[in-house]
Amino acid sequence: MNIAKKIAQFAQYQRTMRELSALDARQLNDLGITKADIRSIARGTYGV
Repeated sequence: MNIAKKIAQFAQYQRTMRELSALDARQLNDLGITKADIRSIARGTYGV
């Protein structure tokens, strides 16, 4: 995997973390997730 792809993946991870972390518990519940799920979702390992 080249460095440009790694940087793009990390940027996507950070963006996902930032956006999901900004939601409150009720909003996350509406999506069917919890605060504890956010890191797994951002890594792409949620439900694997």
